[in-house]
This record gives sequence, structure tokens and C-alpha cells, in this order.
Amino acid sequence: MSEKTFRAALNEALHQEMAANPDVVVFGEDVTGGLGGDGEEDAWGGAFGVTKGLLAAYGRDRVLDTPISESAFVGAAGGAALTGLRPVVEIMFVDFIGVCLDQVMNQAAKFRYMFGGKARTPMVLRATFGAGARSASQHSQALYPIFTHIPGLKVVIPATPHDAKGLLIEAIRDDDPVIFLENKMLYDVTGEVPDQSYTVPFGEARVVREGGDATIIAFGRMVGRAEDAAKTLAKEGIDVTIVDPRTTSPLDTETILEFAEETGRVVVVDEANPRCGMAADIAALIAEEAFDALKAPILKVTPPHTPVPYAPELEDAYLPDAARIADAVRRVTQH
Repeated sequence: MSEKTFRAALNEALHQEMAANPDVVVFGEDVTGGLGGDGEEDAWGGAFGVTKGLLAAYGRDRVLDTPISESAFVGAAGGAALTGLRPVVEIMFVDFIGVCLDQVMNQAAKFRYMFGGKARTPMVLRATFGAGARSASQHSQALYPIFTHIPGLKVVIPATPHDAKGLLIEAIRDDDPVIFLENKMLYDVTGEVPDQSYTVPFGEARVVREGGDATIIAFGRMVGRAEDAAKTLAKEGIDVTIVDPRTTSPLDTETILEFAEETGRVVVVDEANPRCGMAADIAALIAEEAFDALKAPILKVTPPHTPVPYAPELEDAYLPDAARIADAVRRVTQH
């Protein structure tokens, strides 16, 4: 066990899985190089440094740079997965996945169903997402509700370095296509991570803390903001539970409903747009399955239904923050 950044935890997962399984291959735009150096040893490793050292360790047969054509290399990943490899594809920003949605939605996600369960498509699409980096509206979206809507895809949103490593290893070993989403604002966050290889199962939520007054459900970067809100609320005598689902598909409905029923007051925090987002989906789940246990209306804390602004002041106001989360909890605890 040692302290690692979110970025380093992902990098370690890739190294360990490539060392353990020669069928694991990595490709994407600039995954062999990037900023930071001209040689294989000092190359940065992709746009965000997650693939650092892979080229030097495993060579160009297993670590491949691609043209700037997501439709081509995501399609190639689907074909490689069908024929026995386990590709891990890096898409710099999830916003770019729109140009290859056919390969994801109509091909990779459907093969197991179309071939009666006999076809496997073990591919991982890694992509960054999230606002806060001043990257404007075409590089900052949170599109995981779109993928969650598609049967056949598994959708992963780690919030900590520990979960980032364990969930990525689980994703690489999974026989279905996985959308693995990394909030770019978490790359330098540190936490305790085991040095050995391990997995974190899909569909098992993490209970960050327990409290009897209200339940906060949050994903990715919003988990940390929920924790900040909880610290403020604790000083006011309000004790909350925080649930981090970790995956939106499969979704751990059992844990969500357990704590919704236990506290009777729920706030759902979602970085995605409010219409047809995970906050709306989870609120509907609780309203349908745990209505009789509710003591207050379910509240959602989300951005407005607008593109992500570029102006720093507007971008900061766009995202849910600890103050808005705490205010929502205060409102539900008044009931």
C-alpha cells in the first residue's frame, strides 16, 4: 500500500495487466508519446500521462499511436476484441466519442445479444470528462447518461485512486465493452492504493460515510464535494450518509435503496445535465421503490441545462459545489 495519484494508479493498472496478459493492447492518439520528452523512457504518455512507460515496456506491437480518427480506431478495437485481443483505447475527451457512436452503440454493445451470448467484445474505452479545466463546451461534457442508456455497455466512474486502479483492472478483464470515464480534475488527487493487482467489482457502491439524517448520492468528482458538504453540515449537527455508486451500469440499486429508506431524505448530485441524467434516473428509482420511506421530496443538485461555459466565473458557477449540496441537505432535513 502506498500513496499514489489517480493518474499513477491508472498507469499502474495498465502496466500490471499488460505484464500479466499479452492479449492486452493499448492504442489511441499519442499514447506512445505526448508532452515531456523525445525518447521512449521520458515520453509523457498520452494527453494526460496515463500511458507513460508502456511503449518502453511493451513495444510498438502492443502500444500503438493512431490517426486522429476515433471512428477508425474504436471500430478497430471492436474487431480486435472479437478476434481475441483485449484492447484498451484512449479517447482524449469523451466529447469526441460522438463521431464513433455507431461503433459503440450499434456494434460493440450489440454483439453478445445478436450472437446468442457466444460473442465476446472485451474492450475498454477510456475517456476524460468533466468541467473545471477551462476547456470550454466541446471538451468538458459529462456524457455518461448517454452510455448508461445503451444495453450492453458497462459504464464506470471512479472517484478515488484506489477505485481507479481496481475498476480499470476489472474493466480490462471483463468480456463486455466498458466505457471507463476519468474526470480530468481528479488526475492529481492522491490516496492509498495497494501495490499489488486487485479488482473492484462492478455494481457495488462504496459507502463513503454513514449518517442518519440524509443520504447524498454522488458520482466521480462530485463525491469529494459531497464530503466537503458533509463536513460543513456536521458542524451544524446534521449527519449524512454518502453513497458513491462507482458504476452507472450496472447500478447498485440495492445499496441506494437501503440508505434512501434508512434516512428517508435523499439528495442526488450529478455533474451531467439535469434532463435524462443520472440524478433524474436515481430519483425516479427511489420514488418508485422507496416512496413510503421518504420523509421529504428528493432533491437533485446538477448543472443548469446549458453547454459548459468557457468564462471561468461562469464555469465555476455551472458545477455543483459543496455549498449547493449542503443547502439541498438543509432543505430536506427541514421535513
